[in-house]
Amino acid sequence: MQFGIFSVGDVTTDPTTGTTPTEHERIKAMVAIALKAEEVGLDVFATGEHHNPPFVPSSPTTMLGYIAARTERLTLSTATTLITTNDAVKIAEDYAMLQHLADGRVDLVMGRGNTGPVYPWFGKDIRDGIPLAIENYALLHRLWREDVVDWEGRYRTPLQSFTSTPRPLDGVPPFVWHGSIRSPEIAEQAAFYGDGFFANNIFWPKEHFQRLIGLYRQRYAHYGHGTPEQAIVGLGGQVFMRKNSQDAIREFRPYFDNAPVYGHGPSLEDFMADTPLTVGSPDQVIERTLKFREHFGDYQRQLFLMDHAGLPLKTVLEQLDILGEEVVPVLRKEFAIGRPSEVPEVPTAPRQVPAS
Repeated sequence: MQFGIFSVGDVTTDPTTGTTPTEHERIKAMVAIALKAEEVGLDVFATGEHHNPPFVPSSPTTMLGYIAARTERLTLSTATTLITTNDAVKIAEDYAMLQHLADGRVDLVMGRGNTGPVYPWFGKDIRDGIPLAIENYALLHRLWREDVVDWEGRYRTPLQSFTSTPRPLDGVPPFVWHGSIRSPEIAEQAAFYGDGFFANNIFWPKEHFQRLIGLYRQRYAHYGHGTPEQAIVGLGGQVFMRKNSQDAIREFRPYFDNAPVYGHGPSLEDFMADTPLTVGSPDQVIERTLKFREHFGDYQRQLFLMDHAGLPLKTVLEQLDILGEEVVPVLRKEFAIGRPSEVPEVPTAPRQVPAS
């Protein structure tokens, strides 16, 4: 079981102070958060990919390459790699390069993104979102596994005797998750290739994600990759913690009420009741997270969103201390209890580099 954090890289005004970080400050804060994640014993740091304000992580490979040079064991991932608007050839080359620089500590979550205007900015039509995701990944999958590729599709120029460089480290492509918050076609795609399926598990009730994950597990077995229980599932989640729940709710409420995505909508209490958002004590976060296994079965990766909605860096780092010291050790122990031996780990591991 892997535990980590993911960031969408939003630049949001702190509603309690009126202070808005600069893009430079926010980028540097994301790096500091990744380094803290390794310090407190987490397994994964993942960054989103966005090409529009108020978000800053437009170049995940640049950020993750920099973090790779400053960490030793942290798995570096994307929370979304835009498989629809990025060229598959560029993805193949950029992430293979990152894989070499990070000695194999790299995987990706493929996604379509949720910002409509991005499509025409990159010469695409949002109405082609699903076909683009299917075709582009089919090409990417081949580029990482075949030294010479001849290919022709609908959405890009043909390739003749093409070799993407560098080749994947040790001939093993980065592990791929397919991320979705609503599309059964993406769950089907993940199952077809035997890849992982990452359910955002943030903005919707558990029943919604139960249907998606259930479909993925069923189709994973249908395509002969293993039993439904052996499918590779990752989940997102949102938490904010203080020693007691009253302090956590009081401190987080203004951030929730003004958040760009869910602010000025349902109350914090209603949102917590209807979604996996947990604002409270470490024990409450542990209890709520452990219930995910009851809802979705044994799974492999749990990522938490913790640096959003204008929370200052100091507060986020405090949250990571709590997560690493009080929450994750308990979750590791409890999730291990009764975990069937046939449930696999995430099929990705850092390369073992001989000591010089």
